[in-house]
Formats: sequence, C-alpha cells, structure tokens
Amino acid sequence: MRDIQRVNTSGIEPLSSIRDETTEGIKECTITCETVWQALKTEETVGKCRRPRRRRGEKVDVKGVEDWDVLGCAGETAGRYFVVRSGSVKEGGE
Repeated sequence: MRDIQRVNTSGIEPLSSIRDETTEGIKECTITCETVWQALKTEETVGKCRRPRRRRGEKVDVKGVEDWDVLGCAGETAGRYFVVRSGSVKEGGE
C-alpha cells in the first residue's frame, strides 16, 4: 500500500467514475435506435389514454432492472410501503 501511495500523481486528473471505456465496453452500454425499436415492438397501447403496456406472455429480460430491492434504501417502511414523515414548521410560534 505504501508503494502505491508513493506514486507521483501530480498532473493526473482524479477519476469521476469507474467504467469500462474500451471499445467493447462502450458498445455494450450504448443504446441504439435498433435497441429502442426492439423494445417498442414488445409493447402495445391500451386504454383511452393509449398507454404503452407489455404484451402478455412476451418474454422480456428484466434481470437487474426489475429485480432490485425497492425498499432497500428506505429509512422507514410499513409492510410493502415506504414511510414519508412530513410536517409544517410554523414561523413566529403560531
């Protein structure tokens, strides 16, 4: 660790994020028109407001998108819901 700390880093910009900036890495995370078109083809519009919905029975890869813990970062929960505590602060002691 001390050897790493001794490395001269003057003139080197600090990292703002850690990501794969190789050609393959950028290609993997790039969204193209074809990607969007394929996603839109799996939907249909329903209802008076013509809202987009996935077709029933259509297989969609949702790994890492819809399997996350929604309540994981909530400070307080009540069953399946997160709790929001709010109140008004009265000025002048009213």
